[in-house]
Amino acid sequence: MVDAMGAIAAGRALIELRGVTKVYGSDGGRFEALRGVSLELRSGEFAAIVGRSGSGKSTLLNILTGIDSPSSGEVYVGGTAIHRLGQEELARWRGRSAGVVFQFFQLLPSLTVVENVMLPMDFLGQLPVRVRELRARELLDKVGIADQGDKLPAELSGGQQQRAAIARSLANDPPVIFADEPTGNLDSGTAEEVMRYFSLLAASGKTIVMATHEKDVDRWFTRKILLADGLVAAPDAAGAEASDA
Repeated sequence: MVDAMGAIAAGRALIELRGVTKVYGSDGGRFEALRGVSLELRSGEFAAIVGRSGSGKSTLLNILTGIDSPSSGEVYVGGTAIHRLGQEELARWRGRSAGVVFQFFQLLPSLTVVENVMLPMDFLGQLPVRVRELRARELLDKVGIADQGDKLPAELSGGQQQRAAIARSLANDPPVIFADEPTGNLDSGTAEEVMRYFSLLAASGKTIVMATHEKDVDRWFTRKILLADGLVAAPDAAGAEASDA
């Protein structure tokens, strides 16, 4: 297994998809959410996955994070063939190599904010117990909510909860952050602050991959990947299609 830094040093893409398909079957028939998607992303990119509703954005993000598995094709992140990993291996890989930020925050309501940020550290077990709370509080400080650490998630605003979710995604210092519509439930001012922080993370060397339908955040991205009907659209089609996303 090659780690992320080894993949970069070898000149390979940090993220690579080769002919990825995802097919869902039910009594109602067969639906192809992804149809042979191939793409590469390199370290430090702030990439947007855009497209109309039903284009495959969330499916693609779920496959990149190992939350879902492809029906066929190959998925490599940091040199790891995640399409070959079992569920337990995927959980360990995510804890070490991929931070995930969800639209609805997914903070555990019975834990304080600082305890939520500590969870990935507790799961992976790489950091000594005595330093985990300190790191969690440092991360909360970096996202501007150090004073909210001892509160329960329900006591925070939506923007504060999303910042806590970003801090949690950084707990084990992963090279890649995946975000699924992270500004979808935020007001425009808070969304701007969240996008600014993601941009700073990309500038520091993190790779950010974000699924979004928001048109007013385009200026933050270094790259846009347009999905249309489960396929990566041609670059010259991106302008017209994305405007409808």
